This record gives sequence, structure tokens and C-alpha cells, in this order.
Amino acid sequence: MKKKLLLVGISSVLLTACVTDPYTGQSSLGKTAMGGGLGAAVGAGAGTLFGGNDLKNAGLGAVAGGLVGAAVGAYMDHQEQEMQKSLQGTGIEVQRTADNTLNLTMPSNVTFAFDSATLTQQAQGALDSVAKVLNQYPDSTINVTGHTDDIGTDSYNQMLSERRAASVSSYLAQHGVNYSRLTQQGMGKRIPKVPNVNEANRAQNRRVELAIVANTNAGATQQQQPQQQQQQQGYPQQQGYPQQQGYPQQQGYPQQQYNYPQ
Repeated sequence: MKKKLLLVGISSVLLTACVTDPYTGQSSLGKTAMGGGLGAAVGAGAGTLFGGNDLKNAGLGAVAGGLVGAAVGAYMDHQEQEMQKSLQGTGIEVQRTADNTLNLTMPSNVTFAFDSATLTQQAQGALDSVAKVLNQYPDSTINVTGHTDDIGTDSYNQMLSERRAASVSSYLAQHGVNYSRLTQQGMGKRIPKVPNVNEANRAQNRRVELAIVANTNAGATQQQQPQQQQQQQGYPQQQGYPQQQGYPQQQGYPQQQYNYPQ
């Protein structure tokens, strides 16, 4: 019975995550609340690993996991909005997955010329915006993956995809993104986005993808900063009244010297 209640409680978290899209009128699962619900479910499962009262541990784990999941979801919500706003009109696709990963797809017409790993001016301008947002949201890692079409040998395309990923990764690092957050890899022509049946499709497959993955503590820093700012902001110190200057000291009368007979 108690286990059923726990499942109902976790399910209610997921149900409260449903929101109505103001544009379509359809109900969908809110990403922030969804993160909280999934975190609660994972936390409940992890809580039973500690032994003792499984139900109690599961409940505590669900609460902790829900709070963490909600914080991460809200963190990625804000980052997604900032990224979409900054990349509007650049041709870069911004997509969010259910596991709080933000995927950016940079097509060939934005990034590189044919058979080249040198970033175009358009690509550099777009990556400037990407780097600016990434620096504002440091609690994440970025995996840069290069892809090619099917023209050329496997070995050549593999090297080309690696060089393209390295170009994007290096450019981000040169513009303030901590290099420890960046990983890079080339997939050659192994994972086409669409079938390589014509030039239009091949152009889509010549791309670089960025997967921005939230850390488990994402959002914790942002939550602490407002509290610290409130604590630091005390009442303004009142300036003391100016000290009154004392009256000028009167010079003493000159002492008369008496010459006594020796």
C-alpha cells in the first residue's frame, strides 16, 4: 500500500508537469517540471540502495532527486531560450532533448566550404554568440562532433570530420569557453542525417553538431547568488556628521624672563 502511494506521489509530479502550449492549445510535458519528475523517479530508485527502510529512503531520494531535476531543468530552460534568441536567423538549429541536452546543428552552408575545415566568417559570427551563452551558463559540458557526406574515402572523410570538430572546439576555447568543458570527435560519413541520394541531402550531412549536457549541479550556483546578494546588501551606512573643528588654540602670552643676580 505504501509503495503504491509513493508511486502515486511520483506520478503526480509528472502530471503537474503538463502544460498547455499557448500556440497549439495542446498539452505537453513542461521541461522544467519534467526534469523534476524524472529526478524524483531516479532519486526514489537510488534511495532504496542504501538499505534499511526502503520506503523511507525512496521517499527521501524522490524529494532530493526532484529538487535537483527541477533545478537542472530550469537551468537548461534559460540556456535554451538565450541560445535560440542569440542564434535567430543564423541557420543553426537548436533542439532540446528529454534528458536536458541542448543540441546545436551547424550545416555546411554556415560552417565550412566544401572539402574545407576552415570556419567561414558567418560561422565565426554564429560561434561568437554560442560562446557568449556558454560562458553565461558554465555548468555544462560540450561535445563537438563533425560529420561529412559520402563523397571520398572513409579514411579521408574521417580525418576531415575530425578537423572540422577541432576547428569549432578551438574557436570556442579561444573565445572564453573553458577547454576542460569541451570534447571533440569525428564521425566521418557513418551517421548521415538524411540519405546521401543527392547534393541537397549531402549538404545537410556535411555538418557539425554541439551537444550541450547539463552537469548534475547545474543551476545550484545561480540559486545561491541571489541569496548571497540579499545577505550582502545591508542598509546603507549613514555617513557620520562632520566633526566640528576645534577653536584655534590661543597662543600664550610671552613669558617674561627675570634675571636674578647670581
